Amino acid sequence: MSSNKNALIRYKTLDKCLKNKYRKYTLEDLIDECSEALFEFEGKESYVSKRTVQLDLQNMRSEKFGYEAPIEVYERKYYRYSDPEYSIHNISVNESDLKAMNNAVQILKQFKDFSMFKEMNGVIQKLEDSIHASSQKSIIHLDKNEQLKGLEHIDILYESIINKKVLKILYKSFTARESNTYTVHPQLLKEFNNRWFLICLYKQKMYNLALDRMERIETDDTLSFIDKELDGDEYFKDIVGVTVSEGIVPRNVIFWVDSGNAPYVKTKPLHKSQEILREDHEGTLFKICVQINFELERLLLGFGDSLVVHKPQKLRRKMEEKFNAGSKNYQNLVVPEEN
Repeated sequence: MSSNKNALIRYKTLDKCLKNKYRKYTLEDLIDECSEALFEFEGKESYVSKRTVQLDLQNMRSEKFGYEAPIEVYERKYYRYSDPEYSIHNISVNESDLKAMNNAVQILKQFKDFSMFKEMNGVIQKLEDSIHASSQKSIIHLDKNEQLKGLEHIDILYESIINKKVLKILYKSFTARESNTYTVHPQLLKEFNNRWFLICLYKQKMYNLALDRMERIETDDTLSFIDKELDGDEYFKDIVGVTVSEGIVPRNVIFWVDSGNAPYVKTKPLHKSQEILREDHEGTLFKICVQINFELERLLLGFGDSLVVHKPQKLRRKMEEKFNAGSKNYQNLVVPEEN
């Protein structure tokens, strides 16, 4: 369990003790209560140290989390709230807090019709009512296309990952003549370039399946689920897009971008490893360290004549071949006359 969740359980437990008017709590009592609460949550022994509880009480007294709890020590050994009506759950919010919450609600409202967020409708409505959120149009607009094929599968895929269910997916790739059934262990959902993918284990290897190519999905309760315990940030750290090749070492990709487009690449890096090697009035030389995949090639091609790949040579030649083929397509193109 994360340390943040541990802390929340301790704060909640301390709050319950400190507002209890019918029992006196020493520091040792508070330690025991916190340890017991964590044991009930985790199902295993979890001893909380004296220093941890003392820091928790200090944090609750301070402005750090906005609590400013009126915790007092009386008779030199017992802890309680000096205000018997106080609770960390009764914290009032100021005008600035309300404005921030209202902005968050406006963003959440954009997901109300997205199937996997439908259960949030009631929550969003409660938030609007409780903070008197305005009905103004959202200033922040998130790029989404709810008409994309395959979004109807998100619910079952999401639930299967959460509940660790093996799936049988009838799938037809763009290159396949017929549909095939894949028995997979779903691990992650990934959105890239306004398209959704399922990252799953299939025959002991990791695959990504596009949701828009899925025709039917069924759970298979006869098989035990294999959980690879993937961390999305770690799994995708060396790539652009969704295609991860196991055992492939990331390569240094060096490319030049002309001065008119370099600022775009500077402010929106192609990958988190991006760095500038050299720049002048004509353009900028960049370097990223990634696995070379289809998505990277498409991204680089998208810059057209404003980008030139220097290294590695294999990628440079591939880019050159694609540009030459594209040029021939334009040369041989017969455009019908307009009516």
